[in-house]
Amino acid sequence: MAIPLAAHIHIPDRPDEGMPPVLLLHGLCSDGRRDWVDTGMAAALTDAGRTVVVADLPAHGASPAPATAAEAGADAIAAALVAALDAALAGAPGSAVAGADDGAFDVVGYSLGARVAWELPEAAPGRVRRAVLGGLSPTEPFAAVDIDALRAAIAGGPEPADPVTSMIAAMLGGQGDRAPGLATCVEGLRSTPFDPGRWTGRTPPVFVVGRDDMMARGIERIVGLAGAADPVMVPGDHFQALASAEFRAAVVKALAGRE
Repeated sequence: MAIPLAAHIHIPDRPDEGMPPVLLLHGLCSDGRRDWVDTGMAAALTDAGRTVVVADLPAHGASPAPATAAEAGADAIAAALVAALDAALAGAPGSAVAGADDGAFDVVGYSLGARVAWELPEAAPGRVRRAVLGGLSPTEPFAAVDIDALRAAIAGGPEPADPVTSMIAAMLGGQGDRAPGLATCVEGLRSTPFDPGRWTGRTPPVFVVGRDDMMARGIERIVGLAGAADPVMVPGDHFQALASAEFRAAVVKALAGRE
């Protein structure tokens, strides 16, 4: 059974009839509110008439921590997100989901959210209409993490000798009581490393990258695999790009067209 994830629905005052809902997926050590509500992205999409579902990944926001690493594998998270999306839409007024009779939805993911979004066409065959993948790392960032050293560090032990594990430990250590659950997420994602093949959504995704985002260097390989156009470049580094007006405009434009 998939871990139950929190998802918050935002309904437009004037729904754009015939357009599917949009699922928003945040980055590591953040949550849906910080990445999508506080930045104005959810409002920009509802202003455009789109119903928005803002999800919290496992151990983030209002979602519970995974009990095991298996619950935090990329495929397991994707399945849990589809279930959370469907549950949120099932409880919404009928006007909020007009146009979604075939179960179609759009997705916007940033950083870790973009990595998990890559799994959604397999988790929900035929349902992913359009996708925007922002700040996506072309390699698996957790592949080099020493899980034992990570858990020891966040429990108050020595700083890991490995620089990647040390960086992740510093990020997780700042999350207080959430840190052990986040370490389980890292372990689960490490066990299902990002190894993209052909994109199986209805249309190729749109990639959005900050001009100074070092984490997204080399994204051209993934763009080629997806059969997508050149990435849309926006100002800022990995963190600044997400909050930029240019990023919001790129997302709204990418999701605006009808099939």
